[in-house]
Amino acid sequence: MEKSRKWCFWRKPKIKATPPMPIILLLLLSIFETGISSTADHFKVDGKVLELDESNFDLAISSLNYILVDFYAPWCRHCKLLSPQLDEAAPVLAGLKEPIVIAKVNADKFTRLASKHDVDAYPTLKLFMHGVSMEYYGPRKADSLVQYLKKFVSTDVSILISDSAISDFVEEAGTFFPIFIGFDLNETVLSNLAVKYKKRAWFSVAKDFSDEAKVLYDMEKFPALVAIHPNYKQQSIFYGPFEGEFLEDFIKQNFLPPVVPLNHETLKLLKDEKRKIVLTITADENEDQTQNLIKLLKAAASTNRDLVFGYFGLKQWEDFADKFEANEKMKLPKIIVWDGDEDYFSVIGIESLNNEDQGSQISQFLEGYRQGRTEKKTVKAPLFMGFFNSVVGIVAFFIIFIVVAMMILMVVLLIIISKDNEPVRVGSREEVDRADNSEAESSQHGPGKKED
Repeated sequence: MEKSRKWCFWRKPKIKATPPMPIILLLLLSIFETGISSTADHFKVDGKVLELDESNFDLAISSLNYILVDFYAPWCRHCKLLSPQLDEAAPVLAGLKEPIVIAKVNADKFTRLASKHDVDAYPTLKLFMHGVSMEYYGPRKADSLVQYLKKFVSTDVSILISDSAISDFVEEAGTFFPIFIGFDLNETVLSNLAVKYKKRAWFSVAKDFSDEAKVLYDMEKFPALVAIHPNYKQQSIFYGPFEGEFLEDFIKQNFLPPVVPLNHETLKLLKDEKRKIVLTITADENEDQTQNLIKLLKAAASTNRDLVFGYFGLKQWEDFADKFEANEKMKLPKIIVWDGDEDYFSVIGIESLNNEDQGSQISQFLEGYRQGRTEKKTVKAPLFMGFFNSVVGIVAFFIIFIVVAMMILMVVLLIIISKDNEPVRVGSREEVDRADNSEAESSQHGPGKKED
């Protein structure tokens, strides 16, 4: 028995206290879910415009995938007009399959936050996508704003399987972005570029279509990639090669229509354009002669894709024409090459176009430009593209200029006044006398003594 007890005691296993793994995992999951629900509680996607400030701004843009932020000032008239449009658009955008939240920041109060995000005019709209911001240059009416923003949460490449699907896609896309439709093209050819340039265009592939579609889009063969600009009723067609930089160059060059009508809005689109602009200034852009000229410019644009072609009428934008020394006294149309900023080039011997055979004159102009037969000129006043970002921005610039000038004037006046009222210098006779008198009074009325 003794041995048996010893054997049993010796065989008794030691028990180690280890918590079961499933419980630990459940605890961690509970903590994680609590954090998620806490973030969700902060920002409910309920169709209301969020009020953001310095305490919750970073949390909002990091926890919401898509958020449009309005940086406003309470005193700004344009901000007051925009506010009800955002209130109307907010519930519609929140109801999308991929919700877009609208928020606002009082930039006049939270100046440090506004400065951090380069806000220098009111209102400024910025779209944050997965925490990354981009300037919003789209429409500001509720319906148009909703249609514009749908682009950013759309499918990268839409597959279209009928003529009606193609027409529905074009209609729903609206007029704000160029539309690329690949006819009889494999979607994998466009997929990478569609992701890369999703912010700038709609992409689709038509798998099945009739001969009517071929006629409608004026295609000669397949496969073909059609670039449509609904707002300008212009299009371009690319027949390949559908590989490498050839396809990407065509897409980049067709973010703008072949010939761009210049105005305040299209200048914003040209802000980041690296190509030089062949600019034609006509008397009136609505005249029949101008419409015929635009057709010739389109033909030139199709074979000179390294340049942007643009036009506007003196009647429509006289102040802008004056920058290039174009006025009613000179012969129009005037044609130049503009760098988009302060410099432009005129081709020697071809500064304007005659009414006869303008197509040949445009060809000669482009040949002269490429051969360097040009004269470099500077616009009358600095023409930085940033000035055209908003009318409010221009006003803000002049306000700042006036405030700085007034401050300098005040400093000068204070210096003059201070010289007129300059105190007596140390060591002057009056001050020495005053010091002597003080010492005398101090000796007569020392500590603890009072004068009757």
